[in-house]
Amino acid sequence: MSLRLSTVILPYRRWSEGGRSAWTRAEELGFHTAYTYDHLSWRSFRDGPWFGAIPTLTAAASVTDRMRLGTLVTSPNFRHPVTLAKELISLDDVSDGRVTLGIGAGGTGFDATALGQEPWTPRERADRFAEFVALLDRLLTEDAVTYEGEFYSADEARNIPGCVQRPRLPFAVAATGPRGLKLAARHGQAWVTTGDPKLYETGTPEQSFEALRGQLGKLAETCAATGRDVSELDKVLLTGFTPDRGRPLESLDAFVDFAGRHQELGFTELVIHWPIPDSQFAAEEKVFELIAMETLTQLS
Repeated sequence: MSLRLSTVILPYRRWSEGGRSAWTRAEELGFHTAYTYDHLSWRSFRDGPWFGAIPTLTAAASVTDRMRLGTLVTSPNFRHPVTLAKELISLDDVSDGRVTLGIGAGGTGFDATALGQEPWTPRERADRFAEFVALLDRLLTEDAVTYEGEFYSADEARNIPGCVQRPRLPFAVAATGPRGLKLAARHGQAWVTTGDPKLYETGTPEQSFEALRGQLGKLAETCAATGRDVSELDKVLLTGFTPDRGRPLESLDAFVDFAGRHQELGFTELVIHWPIPDSQFAAEEKVFELIAMETLTQLS
């Protein structure tokens, strides 16, 4: 499968002050998908402006025509499957079937405590995530759902007329552990990774490359065990969280080399962060645009 190049636009700017123009420019540059983070706040951006993912994507749908839109990633930390399903069906309708739901188990950041609860343990997050994904799958494919689970319930939850995309909008499941990979194999149309977080601070790009190779191997094994052909899943790398950090975005040649190596490894989609000055996602805008326009041509 040929490589796709996508971007993720963080929702930190007012729509009238650069928010809208980033999404329209992303489509002009030819990105396959433009994603946004689905958080209540995030790391160093916590004390500044930060807007909601679903309203932002709805606005983006109204000013774009071709580019796909999505979250990287939505989690159970502050979402409920019943209300999320209704919002996603509405967004899929407004965008005329251009939405991908990136979905993950969540972490221990600000989202984990914003509703007043204690952070869940890794096991609790995995348990909730499994139930969350399975119920959301039903809610997006069935007209009416009644369900009583350990963490979530639905009582005649109606979702008519359903998604524009059939049988539902695609799930891109972020996972590296055994339980998450099983969810990707069972419910996903794509699999998402950021690499091995243990290597971010002290690892090398070569170690990261081998770790990604290992993750892809585990995904293939999990798919085989569940009777799924691993080639049916897109393999998505959200860049910026490996030891390479922002170096691949320093020049077109550097990124083409980075992209080519990861394409050969088996990735079908690379996602790069829209430049944000004075942040970990700082990048030269002209170089970023050149990468967007020329990378796939040079790799073909």
